[in-house]
Amino acid sequence: MSVEITAVYQGQLHCQATHGPSGQQIVTDAPTDNGGRGEAFSPSDLVATALGTCVMTIMGIVAARHDVDLSGTAVKVTKEMVQAPTRRIGRLATTVTFPASLELDEAMRDRLTSAARQCPVHQSLHPDIDAPIDFSLA
Repeated sequence: MSVEITAVYQGQLHCQATHGPSGQQIVTDAPTDNGGRGEAFSPSDLVATALGTCVMTIMGIVAARHDVDLSGTAVKVTKEMVQAPTRRIGRLATTVTFPASLELDEAMRDRLTSAARQCPVHQSLHPDIDAPIDFSLA
């Protein structure tokens, strides 16, 4: 299955991207430390966003198979850039926080943590990117 994403450069380091199947659009801007105004997600911010939402989506799929409602579960991804040998993402630290009211047995916790670590975005990251995934209760 393929999905087409198109983007048009708007000037001043802004781009507008369109998701082919839905027509939904997003804009990007370069971060302030790289000459932009930081007015929107940067392209590397979208990588962090993709990781966090992929982790949650894959866990949601597994949870639904077992009639578990993950509503209220949150994810935080902290992106750290490195400058050498080239500017790139160096670390994507991910923390999944389950609501205190969610009662998960050990087997379900194991399924969810395994699923999170197998999400397609996490599996697609270059091995030089440190990408730990931690889990906690609110």
